[in-house]
Amino acid sequence: MTVEEIIAAASEQTGLSDIGDRAVLEGLERLLKSYAEEARFNERGAQMAYGDLVTYMAIRMKIEGWLGEHPELLDAPIEKPLFVFGLPRTGTTLMINLLHSDPARRSFLRWEAYDPVPPPKPEELHAGPRYEAMEQKSQMALEYMPQIAAIHFEHADSPTECQFLMTPSFCAQVYEAQADIPSWRRWFLDEADYMPAFRFHKRMLQVLQHYAKGRWTLKNPWHPLFLNELTTVYPDAQLVMTHRDPADVVGSCCSLIKYVRQIQSDDVDLKGIGESFIDTFSVMIERTLAFKEKHGWDSILDVQYADTVSDPIGTVRRIYEHFGEPFTPEAEGAMRSFMADNPKGKHGKHEYVLEEYGLTREGVHDRFSDYIDRFSIPVRS
Repeated sequence: MTVEEIIAAASEQTGLSDIGDRAVLEGLERLLKSYAEEARFNERGAQMAYGDLVTYMAIRMKIEGWLGEHPELLDAPIEKPLFVFGLPRTGTTLMINLLHSDPARRSFLRWEAYDPVPPPKPEELHAGPRYEAMEQKSQMALEYMPQIAAIHFEHADSPTECQFLMTPSFCAQVYEAQADIPSWRRWFLDEADYMPAFRFHKRMLQVLQHYAKGRWTLKNPWHPLFLNELTTVYPDAQLVMTHRDPADVVGSCCSLIKYVRQIQSDDVDLKGIGESFIDTFSVMIERTLAFKEKHGWDSILDVQYADTVSDPIGTVRRIYEHFGEPFTPEAEGAMRSFMADNPKGKHGKHEYVLEEYGLTREGVHDRFSDYIDRFSIPVRS
């Protein structure tokens, strides 16, 4: 497919044509080129990948269409949004689910990532046809892809990664998670202008909060790549970074990527996954350190995975205290209920072997020794 064909298909689906900032088309052009030349999709994978591009373009049109009818929403503030991030598999999912339990907070939900317009009313966040359609898909994934569910599972109304606010700008890591597309990856890491994606990120939140309001609390493991752009668009953002033994991070992430790519390709390069994600994590750490050096070590609150797992409520309380937020009895009670209802391993045990990706624990620890020391990360040999 071409850029023009993606736009035409989305326009036919929505009856709309305005895509907003056309600067995002650079990412789409590069993505289509990488898909055609590098991705090694099977037939099903190609249908899924190109179908997603049309879906994301349609979402873009719907958001712009809603804002065209309700331009006053662009004046609505996004006040002190809290962003949870860190290398993937460092406890960001547990942390966002705990924070999401607080009734005062508003998270970006899985079903909203795929069908956000019209924006939901409060009673539609956890019910209604859009929620039900996504929950059916989630249950199917649980049944037919249990290995992925054991690693990462979301209900339709679970908080999802806010990189899905960036997919309609064709500038989000999820594209590389789904396919081996090295030329797009290099553009994404080294050349992409992240500002158009973050401006749309905010526009989408302004639409979603039209009726269902609350303190936005978001997570995306990949935000260390673009902290400068994030804080330009959200200057009062509250930043929380999670940390874990990098050998566990790398092994767990590579395993997830393997299973995700196998959905769309019959030719998955496991050693290539290890090499590319080790490199990406190095870039994430470098940019995090550069941000801290510029804005101060306390500009990001650092949280250890080990603390989140051993004392989740105490760790969340520390976050609230750090940002001067009230930790209400209602919030604590809801968080304790979530923990009781969602024990670790609820959807199966996740096992992985670093050597499958051409890596070893010792080698990963050597590669990230400075990171381990700077953040005092507990590691096991």
